[in-house]
Parts: sequence; structure tokens; C-alpha cells
Amino acid sequence: MELKNVEKLEKSIVALTIEISAEELDAGKEQAYKKNRNRITVPGFRKGKAPRKMIESLYGDGVFFEDALNICYPKAYEAALEQSGIKAVAPADVDVSEMTEDGAVVLVCKVPVEPEVTLGDYKGLSVEKEEAKVLVADVKAELDRMAQRLARTQEVTRAAKKNDTVVIDFEGFVDGVAFEGGKGENYDLKLGSGTFIPGFEDQLIGTKAGEEKDVVVTFPEEYHAKELAGKEATFKCTVHEVKETILPAIDDEFAKDVSEKAETLDELKKEVKERLLAQKSETFERDYEEALLTAVIDNMQAEIPEAMIEVQLDNVVQDFGYRLQMQGMKLEQYAQMNGMDMAQFRGMFRPQAERQVKVRLALQKIVELENLDVTEAEIDEKYKELAEQYGMDTERVKKVLPVDTITSDMKLDKAIALIKDTAKPKKKSKKKAEDKAEESAAE
Repeated sequence: MELKNVEKLEKSIVALTIEISAEELDAGKEQAYKKNRNRITVPGFRKGKAPRKMIESLYGDGVFFEDALNICYPKAYEAALEQSGIKAVAPADVDVSEMTEDGAVVLVCKVPVEPEVTLGDYKGLSVEKEEAKVLVADVKAELDRMAQRLARTQEVTRAAKKNDTVVIDFEGFVDGVAFEGGKGENYDLKLGSGTFIPGFEDQLIGTKAGEEKDVVVTFPEEYHAKELAGKEATFKCTVHEVKETILPAIDDEFAKDVSEKAETLDELKKEVKERLLAQKSETFERDYEEALLTAVIDNMQAEIPEAMIEVQLDNVVQDFGYRLQMQGMKLEQYAQMNGMDMAQFRGMFRPQAERQVKVRLALQKIVELENLDVTEAEIDEKYKELAEQYGMDTERVKKVLPVDTITSDMKLDKAIALIKDTAKPKKKSKKKAEDKAEESAAE
């Protein structure tokens, strides 16, 4: 392999011109011949026994060219990257530029590389940071949610009211024809839960066990099943049962049931307030950090290659796919259920992937500018922390997460810490006057 030229192009692309010699290409053809000869039929020869030259004379000199090029290219490309000092951030776009008279092949590899990054201000930034407060209403809402988890249902003979549960059979029809997925039997539907399309549950309020009811609704225009979107449907419903929800009294006994520590309702309220305060503080701190990073990347200049964003997009979609698999669903199914093809589905994650690339580039530049580094002791401590977090042996964590990855991530964390430590948080704008009355802090 000979690296003939290195040329910087626009959008952080570097063109490497590589020549693979006739000898290298011929060796590749020999490998391709050995790999494929058992699949090629040549009259007068048993399969796999025809000489390479005979096959080439019968099918043409280029019969093994493509396979040979695929065999030679990876080694030649890696050598060219090493020789040029180029670090690729995504696969290269490769074209055959020339076939020389002596049988060599010249390739032009357009390699996406990390862009040159120019930062604006990243120290002393001033963005809004919300102060975490827990209101009386917040504690009450959380206690109500906890009570809902201990709620029981009881069958009643009266007409159904909002928040009751009705047990129904239903079948949906559009223009008098039943449609797929519109039928259910002995379905428990809580009225007011918003489980079914708008208007459905409201029309069952007032029904009693044993009654039949035609529920007429219109599917939303953005409904995931395109064949139903915007259409009027009639659901023939039969009510079998009406059940009311009975909530436990929120008192000292309730406190003992839902908490391992609280003995009284006042103690439970204090526990709930502290937990909500910790949750809000964590959320607001994360929002503050995201706002600071947004300010950093908004001030950044960099020609990011499209392929770099595509690689990150692949990672984001793959991660989402793994989480879906844990729920027993495939990406394609999820996309179809939401009325999207895979291109539209990927497009949904594109802004996220683009932001992640920009943030990483900015933080890497700060690491470089500030000469941020980590010590061996810090790395060892990080491995111990991860081992404890995942319940794994430290040595096993080291095998799963290479030290280079850990070191890089820790440097980026230090860059984030520098941004936050030098920032000047502003108080979040006060709410409108009519909202202030509701903001009495919980005692």
C-alpha cells in the first residue's frame, strides 16, 4: 500500500488517496478464488477444481476483483490512517479512482474526522437555576398517589360515576364494519383515566350493570392507525359490573402501612417532603447543567461531519431498541404502532444525537484547553464506585469498561464540573401573581 495524497476537504472530511499494488491485489484475488471456487461451475472440471486462470478466462479478469478489493482494503486503510495520523470518527466513503497500467488500483477514501472546535465563553456563564421547594399541595398529591396504590374496588348497584371502574365488552365499527383491534371482553376501564380515546369514557358515566350502550367517538387526526385517523366510530358496549374505588384513610395507620420508618402521619409527611425535595433538587440540578451545556454549544463553532452524527444516531436508536427488547417489543413494531417508518423513527432521535455530539466535542475541547487529567487513584476509586453500583467484582468491571473509556469519561465530567463551578446561577423568573398564592411552602 502506498499513501499517495492527503487532502483536507470541507465539513471535516479528509481525502486519503491510497494505491494498492498489483501484487497486493493479486494476492487478494487468490484469496477470493479459494473462498469462492466451490461455488463456480466450469465445464470439464469438478466443482472447486477449476484453476483460477481458467475461471478468469471464462468469466472475465474482474470476476474476483470486488472480493479481492474487500480483502485488501481494510489492511490498506488502517495503514493509511496510521501513516497520515488521521483519526476516523465514522466509516469512510470509498471510490475507485483509477486502475493503473501495471494492475494497481487507486482508491480515494473520504474520511470523516473530528472537526476543529472553537469555543466561546464557557466560564462564568449565567443561566437560570430553579430553587427546589416542596409545597403543601405537593405532599398531599403524593399521599393521594400512595393511597391509590392501596385502594380496593367494590361492586355497586348504582349508576357509574367518574373514577368508578366498569367491566365491559365492546366492539368498534366504522361505517358499520368491525375493525381490527376494536374488540375486547371483560375489560376493566376506569372512567376518567384517559385510557380510551377522548369522549369514550364520559359516555359510560351513568350506565348500570346489565345495560348496553352505543358509544360514538371520532378518532384523533394523529391516531397511530392511519386507516382510522379522523373517522367516526361506534362502539357497542355491554356493561357487566360497576365498581367503586375505596381509598384508605390517610392517618397514622396508613403511615405505618406505607413507610418502614414513620409511625405517625406527621412523620410520613416529613418523610415525603424530604424525598420530594431531593427529587426536585436532582431534577433542577440536571436542568441547570443542561442549560449550561446549551449555552456552551450555542457559542461553539465546528464543522461537524454528517457521518459523525449518523454514527451517534445509530447508537441512540440501538440503545432504545435494547430497552424495547427488555419489554418484549421490536423497533419495527414500535415504529409501526406509532404510524412511522424507520426513517421517520430515526428522525425523531436526530436532535438528541446531534446535541450529544456537540456536547462531547465541546467538553473535549475544554479538557484540552484546561489540561484536565485524572490520577490513578481517581481511576481506581471510579472502578470501585462502579463495582458497588452494579454489584460486580472490580476486576470484572475493568474488563467490561477499558481504562481508556473510563479516563475519557472522567475528564469530560471534570469539564462539566469546571463549567458549573465557575457559573453564576440566576434565580428563575417568578410565576404570575395569581400563582403565588398556591406557593406556601410545606411545614
